[in-house]
Amino acid sequence: ESQTSHTSRGQVKRQNSEGTKKMGDVKKGAKIFKTKCAQCHAVAAADGHKQGPNLNGLFGRMAGTTAGYSYSSANKKSGIEWNKKSLMKYLVNPKKMIPGTKMVFAGLKKKADRKDLIAYLKEATA
Repeated sequence: ESQTSHTSRGQVKRQNSEGTKKMGDVKKGAKIFKTKCAQCHAVAAADGHKQGPNLNGLFGRMAGTTAGYSYSSANKKSGIEWNKKSLMKYLVNPKKMIPGTKMVFAGLKKKADRKDLIAYLKEATA
């Protein structure tokens, strides 16, 4: 059983038996995506692949499996299923989590930025 409420900054807060967990801010995540990710990735299925794979349907998908994109063998062999937890870890330092990945991105060091980006991706890639 969970209750949903909004904080003064527009963030969604879920209250459940485990306590309060703050979700990321979708609007802030959209800005981060636009400035840090959109050069190489699209989220709408109709937009196809860019330098990086299209991210539509990302959550619950295994890394390196999007049809029509040429992934590195490191990405294909990683065994990673994309979800909130794996993305929080990956987005800190992609090359550390998947050595040999083609993704040229230093990472998002701020936890809040990663949470916001993941909140946006969860909505935009569904």
